[in-house]
Amino acid sequence: MALNRKPTKGMKDILPEEMRIRDYVMGVIRDTYGKFGFTSIETPCVENIANLTSKQGGDNEKLIFKILKRGGKLNVAEASSEEEVVDSGLRYDLTVPLVRYYANNGSQLPLPFKALQMGNVWRADNPQKGRYRQFMQCDIDILGEPSNLAEIELILATTTTLGKLGFRGFRIRINDRRVLKAMAAYSGFEEEAYDSVFITLDKMDKIGQEGVRAELLENGFAPECVDRYLALFQGLEAAPDGVEYLADALGGHLEEQVSRNLGEIMSGVRATKASEFEIVFDATLVRGMSYYTGTIFEVDMPEFGSSCGGGGRYDRMVGKFTGNDVPACGFSIGFERIIMLLLEKGFEIPGSPRRIAYLIEKGIEGEALNGIIAQAQKAREEGAWVFLARMNKNKKFQKEQLAGEGYEEFLEFYKDPLKN
Repeated sequence: MALNRKPTKGMKDILPEEMRIRDYVMGVIRDTYGKFGFTSIETPCVENIANLTSKQGGDNEKLIFKILKRGGKLNVAEASSEEEVVDSGLRYDLTVPLVRYYANNGSQLPLPFKALQMGNVWRADNPQKGRYRQFMQCDIDILGEPSNLAEIELILATTTTLGKLGFRGFRIRINDRRVLKAMAAYSGFEEEAYDSVFITLDKMDKIGQEGVRAELLENGFAPECVDRYLALFQGLEAAPDGVEYLADALGGHLEEQVSRNLGEIMSGVRATKASEFEIVFDATLVRGMSYYTGTIFEVDMPEFGSSCGGGGRYDRMVGKFTGNDVPACGFSIGFERIIMLLLEKGFEIPGSPRRIAYLIEKGIEGEALNGIIAQAQKAREEGAWVFLARMNKNKKFQKEQLAGEGYEEFLEFYKDPLKN
């Protein structure tokens, strides 16, 4: 029986044309983030299952690819629970591994520590456009910086990178988990119900205020709480400054420091006078990861119609490993979605080197072949990318394939000198 040549569901083979763009984008990311002081690190793709199921990853913890124990440790016949047969899993993001990495190596790292990670992660998700079960993530994080300078640097590094890739007109939406909680408390919701309220609020852009109202009432919340909650959003629509409006409307429910912090972040980013994007306060921004403690943000791309990256502050994660909290904040670019958008718009890599194909007729051997090899090597030393191969019988099809891979010059070598 023939083996299955298709990739596993939710995963894909990457062809040369896409791989060239991926390599280019990764190069831009490394170069740009390096200019902001971020240092590349790498963590294993497999993590201890206890770290992955520590109730910090939100719904992603339901999507873990789990790994069975090995050898004598695995006894399926006598196991009465999953915990007895599973001890590790594939990472579902790069944040949990980073925090473990910092907890293990923090004494050897500078303070603050600015980390850059690029690597594959795995989620047993339902595949759809721009979403796979194995995909590349690209994260930058700052650990040990308690001030909002961390948020400003993360936003500027990310937006600078997107600008270098040719993206314009996108938005950075910003909010704070403490604003979400203050709005819920002001409206009269019980604290244990906050997560349920936020799950419904997160659908605001899809179902609108009336849809949110209907769902909150259907979930059993008191009409007076729902009305008071939605009145805040109606007030925001008319307010020239949403942060200032909420600071006044919420009174003692919202600490002054929170609204001041948001204002400082937005003014710090706007001070750069960047024209590629705008930064806006959005009280409906939730972000589902339960580890966020403060500021949260997302990148909205008009071409995609959805988020192409996001992040926030997670000041209590390191303490789960060490017992001592460390300020931490991160931003993740939606790498796969960005690659998809670049492919769809026919992105051309700027400043690409000459690509030359040397096609050698069969039968050319000895000194003649050595001379061609030396010529190709000299072209490489001068900066060209050279594809050296024997000429196929169907030369036309061979050249069409190479042209599809970006080769624009073709040198053909024949045994008969008159053909050359």
